[in-house]
Amino acid sequence: MEQGNRTVEQSAAMEAARSRRVTELISDILKGALIGIAFIIPGFSGGSVAAILGIYEKLVGAIADIFKHFKKSIITLLPIALGLFVGIAALIFPIQWGMAFFPLPTVSLFVGLAIGGFPPLKQAAGKATPKRIFLFFIALVIASSLVFLPTAVKTEGFLYHLDFGGYAALFFVGLIASCALVVPGISGSMILLIFGYYTPIVTLITELILFGTMPLESIFVIFVMLCGMIIGFFLISTLMKYLLRRYPQGTHYAILGFIIGSVAAVYVPVLRTSPHLASLWYWLAAALLLLIGIAASYAFLQLAKVRIK
Repeated sequence: MEQGNRTVEQSAAMEAARSRRVTELISDILKGALIGIAFIIPGFSGGSVAAILGIYEKLVGAIADIFKHFKKSIITLLPIALGLFVGIAALIFPIQWGMAFFPLPTVSLFVGLAIGGFPPLKQAAGKATPKRIFLFFIALVIASSLVFLPTAVKTEGFLYHLDFGGYAALFFVGLIASCALVVPGISGSMILLIFGYYTPIVTLITELILFGTMPLESIFVIFVMLCGMIIGFFLISTLMKYLLRRYPQGTHYAILGFIIGSVAAVYVPVLRTSPHLASLWYWLAAALLLLIGIAASYAFLQLAKVRIK
């Protein structure tokens, strides 16, 4: 009888563990999709979204340890990467349309999603001290000042006629952009805008999604940039893992500063160019989507926390 009870308990425990793994897998895919969406919007940081969603340390650790624990890192990264690419492919056109015609409400929705994740992130940062507050303000100033840098303008189609120096510059831009993607609050898409590569790269990606084929030269352009991004991902992830291990609270305060600075800065270019600013309904829509984003982000985090326990 006791043997039968133990067998039932073991089966129940195995089923519960399997359910947790499936829930965590689905949660990581959804979180990866949100990180991918953040990549598309200039001013938003994929690192910020990862930190807000509570997977930043897991993501950075998996990237930094990919040569040491290859299989474990791939298992961790695969669902997040899958969600990232699904999020980009599924929403690149709606978001580009929203940013073109209704930028303020579109951005407000994602600002709301960011704000909704602040409470658990602040809890992880711990008690405030003068040194941590100083790190917070330094990070806030750096993140918010990026938006005021002048952006370069590249001629249409310049990616199709690159020499060795052009490919080297493309590799370097990919390296810097990937560092920005990993560091919370620093937007990779904003870095691409500053260097003048955002629109050409997005155009190449949309052509690939729309037509399913691409000239060999375009494929090589994306390959070179991806090489720079992969190396940058590894280098900055190794650094961030070290900082989170040695100085966890100070690093979390800096992350908070980067995130808040980027949230404030994302509105600056939108308000410069946004249409309909004289319309009350436009502002009401932006406020409503901001509240929806806050509620959705908070609910999602609470649900994921309860289901994974």
